[in-house]
Amino acid sequence: MQSNLYRLKKRKIEVAIISDVHLGTYGCHADELIAYLNSIQPKKLILNGDIIDIWQFSKRYFPASHLKVLKKLIGMASKGTEVYYITGNHDEMLRKFSDTSMGNVKVVDKLVMDLDGKKAWIFHGDVFDISIQNAKWLAKLGGYGYDMLILLNSFVNWWLKKMGREKYSLSKRIKNSVKGAVKYVNNFEQTAADLAIENHYDYVICGHIHQPKKEHYENKHGRCLYLNSGDWVENLTALEYSFKRWRIYHYNHDRLSPFFVDEDLKEMDMNELIASITQNDIAAEEVQADQDVLEHASLDEESDEENLTSRKLNPDNLDDQGLPQD
Repeated sequence: MQSNLYRLKKRKIEVAIISDVHLGTYGCHADELIAYLNSIQPKKLILNGDIIDIWQFSKRYFPASHLKVLKKLIGMASKGTEVYYITGNHDEMLRKFSDTSMGNVKVVDKLVMDLDGKKAWIFHGDVFDISIQNAKWLAKLGGYGYDMLILLNSFVNWWLKKMGREKYSLSKRIKNSVKGAVKYVNNFEQTAADLAIENHYDYVICGHIHQPKKEHYENKHGRCLYLNSGDWVENLTALEYSFKRWRIYHYNHDRLSPFFVDEDLKEMDMNELIASITQNDIAAEEVQADQDVLEHASLDEESDEENLTSRKLNPDNLDDQGLPQD
């Protein structure tokens, strides 16, 4: 009984997006991801690529916590959440099942959604990676190297924790210090934004580069909002859409804040916030009212038919031959 008092209510959100979980690798933070999924109740859950790392899949390493993630995702779908699995490069083998639906789970290569009158273009992003397109073996080798680096980093952070010092990310340090890596990320984001503007999308949402981000891009043809869901290897981040706003969820920062508020939400006009909250309730009431009208009309028709039948069968309304006088 006492434990129920401290149980946090799940946050209801319109859309949640996660990517680059890399189940089956040493760097995957499966327990943290399960904790996050247990804290939300989204209408739509989008898995934006590299959820299962088929490139590095091994029977020797796929712990129970990784299986629990898959079980949790299936459980959410069975309870009504629409789950979209967008294929990435590490799970590219699933592309042979593109456009397949299994209950509330749909496998796709990309996804276009309408969110409150605005168009969102969602895909993993490996299509922009030249190394994958032209030298896949090199990309796979890099994937193994990255996994080993993450494993080494876990030992380093274990030692730092024993010494009472903060955790340190070796891969982030390397990425930020190599000019080519920084340039690659910047080009990736700019290319995605330019294509989105050219195709008249309001939002472009990617994964792949393990860099959570929310930034407006603009050129002479228009503007769009670029979003990246990050990963569950280092950053432990997700994207969430509610109240007509996008926000980046950081597990290490937001896990103790069941109803955390981002800066955009603080700046929302109060009338707009109230309208966003009540819009779905009003729509539901209108649908219910329409159903009530149809139900009453159906009942009235049945009542008229019963009255007509009763009147015809009344002895006062029958002629000498026992037939209705009408």
